[in-house]
Amino acid sequence: MSEYDAVVYDLDGTLVDLAVDWNAVAIDVIAVYARAAADPPSENLWELLEAASNFEIAPAVEETIADHEREGARRSRRLARADELLERPIPTGVCSLNCEAACRIALEEHELASAVDAVVGRDTVDTRKPDPEPLLETVRRLGAEASTALFVGDTDRDERTARRAGVDFEYVETLE
Repeated sequence: MSEYDAVVYDLDGTLVDLAVDWNAVAIDVIAVYARAAADPPSENLWELLEAASNFEIAPAVEETIADHEREGARRSRRLARADELLERPIPTGVCSLNCEAACRIALEEHELASAVDAVVGRDTVDTRKPDPEPLLETVRRLGAEASTALFVGDTDRDERTARRAGVDFEYVETLE
């Protein structure tokens, strides 16, 4: 990886495994819709989050998801790839679909925070992965250029984000 000036990691599934029951989160978000007398557009959590602004319940939906993520970060399990953070001689960041607070909690829980120079979560910028802006913001905070950065993640969404941002991508499984 010496050819890169910075490396950015996804959090959940890459560095840690958040202890979150995503089905329970979706049920709680659907309850937010019910309290607002709004019909949920689907049962998919990310679609529910995306549509929440149409019903003026986005802050309540975001807080419901973030509550689960913060608790899941406290109970998260560190994954093997996290060890790289402590050995990196170049600027390192985290770009996640999880809220920024959950990212920071997980990094603290696993004594990784001091090895991370920038954290961008779902709520840090106005857009979310697979939009390229969260990744580009992370790269900017690291003082690097997209063309000299690497993004390590575990999902197709991460790969699409990297491609859209012009950042090289590596699936976490390739080195596990």
